[in-house]
Amino acid sequence: MKIKSKNNDIILSDISCFNVGLSVDCGQAFRWTKKEDGSFHGVIFKRGVDIIQNGNEIVFKNTDEKTFNEVFVPYFDLNRDYEKICSGFDDRYLKEACKEYPGIRILRQEPWETLCSFIISQNNNIPRIKGIIERLCASFGDDLGNGDFSFPSAEVVSKLSETDLAPLRAGFRNKYILDAAAKCFSGEVSLEKIKTMPIEEARQELMKIKGVGPKVAECTLLYGFGKIEAFPIDVWVKRILSELYEDGLPKCTKGVEGIAQQYLFHWRRNLENK
Repeated sequence: MKIKSKNNDIILSDISCFNVGLSVDCGQAFRWTKKEDGSFHGVIFKRGVDIIQNGNEIVFKNTDEKTFNEVFVPYFDLNRDYEKICSGFDDRYLKEACKEYPGIRILRQEPWETLCSFIISQNNNIPRIKGIIERLCASFGDDLGNGDFSFPSAEVVSKLSETDLAPLRAGFRNKYILDAAAKCFSGEVSLEKIKTMPIEEARQELMKIKGVGPKVAECTLLYGFGKIEAFPIDVWVKRILSELYEDGLPKCTKGVEGIAQQYLFHWRRNLENK
């Protein structure tokens, strides 16, 4: 990939298999919106960001090269060769999914935000999830200016009560949010240690939290810790497995099950809408 700086922006070009819109709007993250000019606005790691893609050229607005390398390269998993991974999928359905929706990358988000967001996502739809998270950030996050707010830390949330969270309209999820915050802030559940844990130990660590079952744990490990062998199973993935892979995923997905899942998930979900 080529990187150049121009007018306080970073321009990325000559990178294969990267579609910004598909990556930020395929169910991995909940703080991105598409603007009228076609750019995407999000809040990541306590900063509001704007990104616009024109073909193979991607502009990261108001960004210097240091920030690009430290924040955006890991966030969009830009050092991983997705073209090689996708070309290695020799299964007909995966080939179709990658052809139909090329350029999806697994986002490497802040772990606490990812955990909390997927607790909120349980038995919920994306517009409601986004609304709850927006209210959580506006109520308890730091004001970053321009209408943006940071995601409140586990420490901040651990000091709240269910009454404090009631205006979020998260319902039964409030008690799970508070339990997660208390355990993460106290160190009872160590998000730092999870980074280097074997995946099975990491799953068990996350499931110490009330309301965190296999799906939320897998989503957190995949989208918050970059463990691409994690394999979240929701309603759509259950359908995929029952319809196409009764005997499990094909061997070509070994070690990159999370990437395969994201392509299959987005492909199958959109088939329903066609």
